[in-house]
Amino acid sequence: MKIIKYALSILFCNAYRLLRFIPNNDPIMGVMLPYARQDKWWHAMVFAFLTMASFDFIVMRVGIWTWVTALTYASLGLLFHFVYKRMKKVRLRHYLGSGAIGVLIFDFVTGVLFGPMMFGMSFTQALVGQIPFTIMHLVTVSGFIMILTPLLDRAVIGNPALEDSVVLNKLKLAVRA
Repeated sequence: MKIIKYALSILFCNAYRLLRFIPNNDPIMGVMLPYARQDKWWHAMVFAFLTMASFDFIVMRVGIWTWVTALTYASLGLLFHFVYKRMKKVRLRHYLGSGAIGVLIFDFVTGVLFGPMMFGMSFTQALVGQIPFTIMHLVTVSGFIMILTPLLDRAVIGNPALEDSVVLNKLKLAVRA
């Protein structure tokens, strides 16, 4: 298992999101994509769901919105897993394209489709209001994918030295010393 890697990734994403530099400045997509490529079909789904739900729990805003966003992100994790499994080699450009498609789907579902139902606005207001938000989301996700995704892909997720059993053995030895 890769519980330690997932837990650290969730902690990183939530800690970064708590900084709230600008709206939609979150690293979840950039972190989820390598998991979607390298792990079992359900791992990226669980990562995305737990990251979204745990953040809402931390900021004490759990509700319907938690389910909408967490399930939408989890669905994207599943989608990209099956997209990447069909590819022989996944390159940065594939991650960037997936990130853009993922943002467009996520923002359309959460902002344009569910926004009017949850916040009492018209579909047109939601669509027009979503445009600058989505542009900012595309920029920040692209930045995370260019910086964070290759690092995770090579140095963390595929690193056998960071497997749970290895890390736990090192911790046991450190405690004994």
